[in-house]
Amino acid sequence: MTEILDNFAVLEGLDGAGTTTQLRLLEKDLLQNNIPAFITQEPTSNPTGRLIRRFLSGELPASQSTIAHAFATDRDDHLYNPQYGIISRLKAGDVVISDRYLFSSIAYQGIGYNLDAVKNLNSVFPLPRYVIYVDTPVQACMDRIESRGSEKEIYEKKDYLNRVRENYENCFSSLPEGCILIRVDGTSEIEQIFNTIKRGLHALYD
Repeated sequence: MTEILDNFAVLEGLDGAGTTTQLRLLEKDLLQNNIPAFITQEPTSNPTGRLIRRFLSGELPASQSTIAHAFATDRDDHLYNPQYGIISRLKAGDVVISDRYLFSSIAYQGIGYNLDAVKNLNSVFPLPRYVIYVDTPVQACMDRIESRGSEKEIYEKKDYLNRVRENYENCFSSLPEGCILIRVDGTSEIEQIFNTIKRGLHALYD
């Protein structure tokens, strides 16, 4: 049986869905409520995570299998590093919220690589108690990405994101009991999205 970690929540969504905005709002709110929290993201800012960002930007060409394995390596360190890992933070009593986790790997690398292989790579990792899915239409995400005016990452293509969205839905349809999906409408006002997320995470505030 897959382990589910209490006090651990992850934000998921397509590129441009708005997960990072919601992460920052949650960080501010937890701080204001005097709740100790570790706010983090994947890929991480650790060495493997920095390498992945170079893959995603296109600076360093890499196969999808290489990227999938790199994400799994980064995730293992993210979880188990004794100094800064998620597990150590949870044991210390922190609430942990991550912008992306293993669901992103399944959704994204499951297209360019073998889906079953990506699932197997990530099957060893524990699941969060809460999965917050910011459900934003592909075209809305593309419009936001275009409005940034910066170089696109390798996955920021409409056809690719359509397939990523399908993978997310398939992944969330088989979540085990105890892993709670909080689906929010990513086209709503930012504050409304945040309030919906906060209601879903009410147990973290008790």
